[in-house]
Amino acid sequence: MRIPLLLDLAADTHGDRIAVDGDGGALGFAGLRTAARGFAAHLIARPAQAVGYLGVNGPALPVALFGAAMAGRPFAPLNYRLTDEALRALAARLAPALIVADDDMAPRLAGIAGVELIGAPALLALPPADQAPPDPQDDETAVLLFTSGTTGAPKAALLGHANLTGYVMGTVDFAAAGADEATLVSVPPYHIAGISAILSSVWAGRRIVQLPAFDPAAWVDAAARHRVTHAMVVPTMLARILDVIEAGAALPALRALASGGGRMPRPLIERALHRLPHVAFANAYGLTETSSTISVLGPADHEAARQGDPLALARLDSVGRPVPGVQVEIRDGSGSPCAAGIAGEVWVRGDQVSGRYAGHSTTDAEGWFPTRDRGWFDAGGYLYLDGRLDDVIVRGGENISPGEIEDALRSHPAVADAAVIGAPDPQWGERVVAFVVPHPGTAPAPEALRDHVRRLLRSTRTPEIVHLRPDLPYSETGKLLRRVLRDDLAGV
Repeated sequence: MRIPLLLDLAADTHGDRIAVDGDGGALGFAGLRTAARGFAAHLIARPAQAVGYLGVNGPALPVALFGAAMAGRPFAPLNYRLTDEALRALAARLAPALIVADDDMAPRLAGIAGVELIGAPALLALPPADQAPPDPQDDETAVLLFTSGTTGAPKAALLGHANLTGYVMGTVDFAAAGADEATLVSVPPYHIAGISAILSSVWAGRRIVQLPAFDPAAWVDAAARHRVTHAMVVPTMLARILDVIEAGAALPALRALASGGGRMPRPLIERALHRLPHVAFANAYGLTETSSTISVLGPADHEAARQGDPLALARLDSVGRPVPGVQVEIRDGSGSPCAAGIAGEVWVRGDQVSGRYAGHSTTDAEGWFPTRDRGWFDAGGYLYLDGRLDDVIVRGGENISPGEIEDALRSHPAVADAAVIGAPDPQWGERVVAFVVPHPGTAPAPEALRDHVRRLLRSTRTPEIVHLRPDLPYSETGKLLRRVLRDDLAGV
């Protein structure tokens, strides 16, 4: 199945229903299809072999996504937070390309060989096509997403039509949304969560309310004004939204809130369950290379935790169980499957799993993709994550997970957030270093924090050094940037 068919079926079923909403304008499902077909016809008449997108969330985004798919061109949203030099380098890799750019961002890409620019207003004003363009093939690349490139040049992850539609159809029922339902999309376009939110909402028939960029007060305001019923946030966003709510704001229409993109601290989700008792929560785990979610801790699990069930409370630390159509294994260093309770690398297989990059693939002969994430299953099949394999601290031959130390630190009443990394040590190989954000008005002594961890965990897991900081570095999609902390530590 191909991406354009998702929109075709939605437009044929409820064409007059609003598909895209927000302060940037509104489009119905039929209007979205018409605009996408017009853009596809424009593309087919040009030499562009890829479509870039440089801008914030707005009506031009889904038009460009579906129009590129109709024309059989990969759609590549670009990270507007990059430096001009890095951004231009990525745009040049797409050439020959047509890049849809917001007016204030277009000058950043001027003059690149093989790159043509079109503004968002001009895209939306293109004339409608006389007929639908020819369908692309299932195995064609539909979306190209550049990775963060933390250890080198960004890799171009390739997602096919079959991967993306496999995810959507495996997790969402067609036309399942009521006419009153709306989802708020505030994650940036260049993140897989933003792409999957558009595709899933179209398939469900749910109105998409677009927020150009995340701001907690603006998020709560948009959710209230547009009667938002569903939303997805990352943990850092959730914490700031709760601050606004606790200051007196309300979300009367919100029914379901999903989280993902980063590790969900237990105190934060317990706070959310208490502050939003009418909301069904879900915590999802996924990757760019897997077309989004591969496991989810669902509303029933969260509700059981809200009611105080001890096992459910413990499983708030998990990312739930694999979604239908996805297989997940934990493997040790030799590639053998691990038993329940034993940590190893998370491997995944399924129709939605790509594992492809421009120029190479990392899946094995049987279609299994190594995520480079470290995790383990409990006896009930719930998946727990211990961070990236590269984050594991090796001290005296012992593998130490930063996550369990961070959880121990966050359980201290004076600690708002914590991060742990390994630093070189001539005797033990690595030593444990903690960065702690205290709650406002508190100043915990580093030795008291070390004693707290020592009481909860083995002495080898006690941080040798504790640094107090006003905040921790996170990406806009909720990923803790441990590399920044390592750089900061090197400069201490």
